[in-house]
Amino acid sequence: MNKNIKTPLLIVLALITLGTSYWMFNLYQAKGLWSYWSLVLLLAAWLLKVGLRENKYSSSPNNLRWLGLATLSGLLLWLGFPCMPFTPLLFVAFIPLLLLERELKAEIQTKSTRTLFKYGYHTFVLWNILSTYWVVNTSLAAGIFAVLVNSLLMSITFLLFHKTRQVLNDKLAYLSFIAYWISFEKLHQWWELSWTWLTLGNAFAQYPSWVQWYEYTGVFGGSLWILLANVLGLVLVSSYLESKRMPRTQLVRWLALVILPVAVSVVWYFTYQEKGVPTQVVIIQPNYEPHYEKFTIPEREQLNQFLKLSKEKIDSSTQYLLFPETSFRRIETNDFLKNTPIKRLKTLVKDYPKLNLVTGISAYQRFPSNPKRSTIREFIRGRDTIFLEAYNAAIQINNTDEIPLYKKSIFVPGAESFPYHELLFPFKSVVDQLGGTIEGNGGQAERSVFTSDYGAVAPAICYESIYGEYCTDYIK
Repeated sequence: MNKNIKTPLLIVLALITLGTSYWMFNLYQAKGLWSYWSLVLLLAAWLLKVGLRENKYSSSPNNLRWLGLATLSGLLLWLGFPCMPFTPLLFVAFIPLLLLERELKAEIQTKSTRTLFKYGYHTFVLWNILSTYWVVNTSLAAGIFAVLVNSLLMSITFLLFHKTRQVLNDKLAYLSFIAYWISFEKLHQWWELSWTWLTLGNAFAQYPSWVQWYEYTGVFGGSLWILLANVLGLVLVSSYLESKRMPRTQLVRWLALVILPVAVSVVWYFTYQEKGVPTQVVIIQPNYEPHYEKFTIPEREQLNQFLKLSKEKIDSSTQYLLFPETSFRRIETNDFLKNTPIKRLKTLVKDYPKLNLVTGISAYQRFPSNPKRSTIREFIRGRDTIFLEAYNAAIQINNTDEIPLYKKSIFVPGAESFPYHELLFPFKSVVDQLGGTIEGNGGQAERSVFTSDYGAVAPAICYESIYGEYCTDYIK
């Protein structure tokens, strides 16, 4: 890049980074929302870092080309992922990065691994920033940590493929790329730093009619579909670059791979016949802003708003009334009717014989002695020691005496759990900023559902909903 262009560009990026940081700090002090400012900050800061290392990237025309390929893959992955509407781009999003890997292996074999990591990390940081910048709106430190660490894990996965291609033939090596990536996604579902938002198969969330066959394959069937399309697409593009002709047989295979699964799925979708008896459901959302309003408006006022909205919408035929996650706080589970919100909700339900109210709560349970679990919190009050376990939970209230409790069991790292706290203790302050604790929340070993005369409800709470196999356990 011409230095006459490079220097002013770096100055602009630095000014944007500093200006956005100052603006976001002022918003934080005024209890305002960052919204898209967090995206501006992360993107400007990352591009500034890349620009400052431009002398390494642009020592030759090839290096500038490689930076362009890495950037293109990052942009295509973002454009193909929700909430962007260009999902088909994911079928070609890895091709620029795969071309980059192929060129690096051919031209600078001795330093290809280190160079590929540099460009690959750039690709995945771009994707993570553009698709998940909103995490920063919860916590700046946690959002930056999520972007950098998730990008690192993706880069390591891609490097494993590169190292494999150095010792195996191309056919086996590209199969290993698919295997490594799906293994990474699978691992990312079950360890304590789980962050599955960017699982490739999740990309079709906006178009469920395309992937009705997830019934058999789960979300990883979508990941396999995308990765196979990219590998076959690489063969197609490489053939075209070498011969300047589009090989028809390979093009037909690629089109068949992309189109046939969609065609079959769409037929299933539009020919499916609903079975069973319809259920009348009312969903109430009081729409309290969760960072500030939720914790400043008096609980009594919030409860009154829930009751007012409910009475406006429900009638004698309503079978389910749903409230959001953590609608009511500090609910003691030892005796639900000790809690004023629960008593008033119980009174509401009595006037509607068919009604089942399902609501999220922030709850705790008292124990007479320490049950020796890592999630137990210990408090001293005078001469007494109190043992508590906190829950992000859901309950069902109806005209029976029982109030079943469901405890959320997949936790947001930081806010609801302290992953690997014995190793990551230096990050305790980050967890504190997120409202979490070393102990974290309690959960339950098995999924459970709320039953009534009108059906069964799977009370998946927030983060749990993006874990396909986990949600299948509710159905089972």
